[in-house]
Amino acid sequence: FFFSVFNRKTGEPPLINGWIPYLGKALIFRKDAYKFLLDQQKKFGDIFTVHIAGRYITFIMDPFQYVYVIRNSKQLEFHEFANKMASKTFDYPALSKGKFPELKENLHRIYQYLQGKPLDIISDHMMKNLQDIFEWKCSQATDWETEKMYKFCCSVMFEASFVTLYGRVPAADGHKVISEIRDKFIKFDASFPYLAANIPIELLGATKKVRKELIHHFLLQNMTKWLGGSKVVQARQDIFEKYELLGDYDKAAHHFAFLWASVGNTIPATFWAMYYLLRHPEALAAVRDEIDHLLQSTGQKRGPTYNIHLTREQLDNLVYLESALNESLRMCSSSMNIRISQEDFVLKLEGNQEVVLRKGDWIALYPQILHMDPEVYEDPKEYKFDRYIENGRKKTTFYKAGRKLKYFLMPFGSGISMCPGRFLAMNEMKMFLFILLSHFDVELAENKAVRLDNSRMGLGILLPDVDIAFRYKLRS
Repeated sequence: FFFSVFNRKTGEPPLINGWIPYLGKALIFRKDAYKFLLDQQKKFGDIFTVHIAGRYITFIMDPFQYVYVIRNSKQLEFHEFANKMASKTFDYPALSKGKFPELKENLHRIYQYLQGKPLDIISDHMMKNLQDIFEWKCSQATDWETEKMYKFCCSVMFEASFVTLYGRVPAADGHKVISEIRDKFIKFDASFPYLAANIPIELLGATKKVRKELIHHFLLQNMTKWLGGSKVVQARQDIFEKYELLGDYDKAAHHFAFLWASVGNTIPATFWAMYYLLRHPEALAAVRDEIDHLLQSTGQKRGPTYNIHLTREQLDNLVYLESALNESLRMCSSSMNIRISQEDFVLKLEGNQEVVLRKGDWIALYPQILHMDPEVYEDPKEYKFDRYIENGRKKTTFYKAGRKLKYFLMPFGSGISMCPGRFLAMNEMKMFLFILLSHFDVELAENKAVRLDNSRMGLGILLPDVDIAFRYKLRS
C-alpha cells in the first residue's frame, strides 16, 4: 500500500490515501474497520485522515478528545448528512428549508414524546403488547418449544413495536398482516448497508419493489384503520398534514423511516442480550433472581395469565439486567459518529493540539475502539455481565491511563447525533428480557459460536453471522 501524505496544509493530519482511485481504502475499511483503524493508529497516532470512496474522513481515536468534537456542534454538523442519507434510503424528499420550512425542527420537537411522562405511557403500552404476544406464544408452548433465536426476537420485537407505535391491525388475521410487513422489512433491511453506502437501489435486485410495497402500508388510508397508535406517530401525522408539498407517498415514506429507526437496531441488540445471557448460566441466574425478587417484593405473580406492571423506577433499579444489557451493547455496537465541517476551521483539542479542517471534511469517532480498549475494559473480548456494577450499584466511572473518562459506553451515538429513542429502546429490551425470563425456562438447543457479521460496521448494532436454535417452556 502506498501512503500518500502529499498536498497537506500545515496542521492537517497525515492522509492515508490507498492506491485505488476514488475507492481509496474503502475495501479494506469495509472488510474490518476496527482492525484497520487500530493499525493506522499504531502508525500515525491518534489523529489521521483516510480516503474512503471519495470522502476524506479524519478519525479522532483518543476518547479524551471526543468532548471537543461533540462540543463544536455549530462548526461540526450532523443533521444535514443524516437527512440526505435518510431521504435517499427511505425515498422521501430532502428536508430542504425552502420547500419544507421548519419541518426538520418540528419533527425533532416530537421526540419529547419519548422522554419523561410520555415515555412512561408508551413504555406501559409496550409492556402490555409484549405480554399479549408472549401469552399468544405460551398458548402454543405446552412442552419445550424450539425456535431460532434471531427469528424469535425479530418476530416478538417487531410486532410489539409496530402495535405500540402504529396501533393494532383490526383484521382477524392481524398477526398475519404484521408478519407480512415484517418479512418485507427483513428483505429491505438486508440491503440497508448498501443503500447507506450510496449504492443505487436499482442495482439491489428486488429492494426497490420491496421498499415501495412497505411504504404503501403507511399510506393514510391504511394507517387510519389501525387502532390505538401512539402519540408520537399521531404528532408526526399532524405535522405532515401542514405541508402541502409533501405528497401522500412522501408522508408514508417518513412513517416507514420512523419504523426502521425504531426496530432496525433494537432487534439485533435484543438478540445479543438474550444470546449472551443464555451462553452464561451465572449471568442468567443473577438476572432471573433479580426479576423474581422484584415480582415478589411488589406482590406480583409471574406467568402468562398475570399482568405484570413495572414503573420506570423499578426498571431502572434492575442493576444486573441493565449491566448485562449494557455489556452486550458494548460488544455488539459499531456505530461511527460522523460530523461534517461547515467551514474551513481549526479544531482545538486538549494538550494544545489543533486539527486543520477544510469545509466539507468529515470527522469521525469510532467508539468500538473505546469499547474494546483493554485499558478501559479488562479482557474486553470477554462477556462480563456485572461489568457495570460496583458494590451493588450502577458503575459509571471508567478510567484510561489513570484518568476518568467522560464517555465510556456509546452505543447510541453522541451529542447532537445521539439517538432520541434510546430511553424507549432500553426499556423495550429490558421488558422483553423481563417477560421472557419470568415466564419461561430458556436454554440454548445447539452448541455453536455466533459471531458478529461485520457488514454493518459503522452503522449501529452488528447482526449475528448465523442464527442459533434455543428452546423454551413455561416455568413450573
